[in-house]
Amino acid sequence: MTRRPGNRRPWNRRLIALLWLWLLWIMLWGSAGGTVVLGGLLIAAGVLGTFWMPPVRNRVAVRPLRLLGLAGHLLVDLVVSAVAVGWAAVRHGPRAPSAVIEVRLAEDSDLLIAVIAYLTTMTPGSLVLELDRDRRLLYVHVLPVAGPAQAEAHRRAVGKAERAAALAIRDSENHRADRPEDRRDPPEERP
Repeated sequence: MTRRPGNRRPWNRRLIALLWLWLLWIMLWGSAGGTVVLGGLLIAAGVLGTFWMPPVRNRVAVRPLRLLGLAGHLLVDLVVSAVAVGWAAVRHGPRAPSAVIEVRLAEDSDLLIAVIAYLTTMTPGSLVLELDRDRRLLYVHVLPVAGPAQAEAHRRAVGKAERAAALAIRDSENHRADRPEDRRDPPEERP
């Protein structure tokens, strides 16, 4: 019987999960003392022995160069947003203009939607308040927003982050980023 290289045995996956939980335990405690290390191993084994973990049905392919592009995009976004929020705080104080905007997502993958929500929340001045999974909508609190043009600029920024994430992380659940027609920005609406 020939096995495919990507087809791991169940005990192999459980061993990886055990090591991950054990490492997480040690990192959360911030110590590598004997009690923490041994206790973490026992806790990780107990969690895996007690709780059934459903199999992951979709496969994820990470594109390293695109991932570097996503990291660069995030870094630039962090700096630009931090400067904008800082300036709004100096200029307006506690009355900095803000808004809650609705952003329609193009991606339909749970993984990509979670990544987009995380990246959006990490950006200074923006916080995902709600996610409507069925309609693929994010409701984001953003600042500074002085008018409709700045609200639209925030929407476009989330859209650019979504495209960068979709190009960096390919999910078997959704291949939207692979279609060339979806890589273009949508045409801007004119009044």
